[in-house]
Amino acid sequence: MTVRLPLFPLNSVLFPGLVLPLNVFEERYRAMMRELLKTPEEEPRRFAVVAIRDGHEVAPSSPGMPDPTALPDRGPTAGFGPDPVKAFHGVGCVADAATIRERADGTFEVLATGTTRVRLLSVDASGPFLTAELEELPEEPGDEAGALAEGVLRAFRQYQKRLAGARERSLSTATELPDQPSVVSYLVAAAMMLDTPTKQRLLQSPDIASRLRDELKLLRAETSIIRTLPSLPASDLTRGPTSLN
Repeated sequence: MTVRLPLFPLNSVLFPGLVLPLNVFEERYRAMMRELLKTPEEEPRRFAVVAIRDGHEVAPSSPGMPDPTALPDRGPTAGFGPDPVKAFHGVGCVADAATIRERADGTFEVLATGTTRVRLLSVDASGPFLTAELEELPEEPGDEAGALAEGVLRAFRQYQKRLAGARERSLSTATELPDQPSVVSYLVAAAMMLDTPTKQRLLQSPDIASRLRDELKLLRAETSIIRTLPSLPASDLTRGPTSLN
C-alpha cells in the first residue's frame, strides 16, 4: 500500500509511538503546516519524517564558507542537493500532528507522534514543500520476539542504572516499562544514546525480533563501556533534543 504525504526531513530518527516536538520556522515547513491545518480536526494531520543522510536540516540563510559570495539555498530542496532522494535514508516514519499552533510571528509549535514505518519511494519538489510517495511497512514479529523483549527490558534496566550512576543521578525504581515486544523495541531504540545511523538501522530492521536482538547486543556493549567511564555528559535518557524546525 502506498501513500503520498508531506515530507519533513530531520537530523534525527522518529520511531512509532514516540512524541516529536517541532519548532517550525522555515517557510517551506510553515507552508506545510498551513496546508495540514486545512485538514478537518477529526481527521489525522499526517506527514512523514525521514532522517537526513547527507544534507542540512536547516537551509543556509546567508552567504557562508568557503565562498562568501554564494547565494543561500531557497525552495523545498534547499540543503539537500539536486536529488533529495539520495540525501535521505530510505525508511522513515509517519507522524500524526496532534497539535499545530501558529504563533503571532507566523512560526508554528507542533506536537506529533510517530505511527507507522514507511519506505521512501520518490520525492516531489514541485510545490512549496517536499512531498513523497511512501510504502507502508508491516510490523512482522519474527521468531521469539516475546522472550527477546524480556531480555531487552532486563538489559535496558541495567543500562539505565549504569547511566544514572555515571551521571551521579538517582534512578526511580517506580518507572514502569511496557512489555509488548514492538513497543519495547521502539522505546529502547529511541531512549538509548546512539548515533543517527545506528538508530536508523534499528528503525529499518526487517522484524521486531531482529530489532530486539540488535538492541540486546547494543545494550550489553554500551553498559560495558559506561562501566569504565568516570562520568557522562548530562542529558535526559528518555528525551531527544528538540529539532530547530
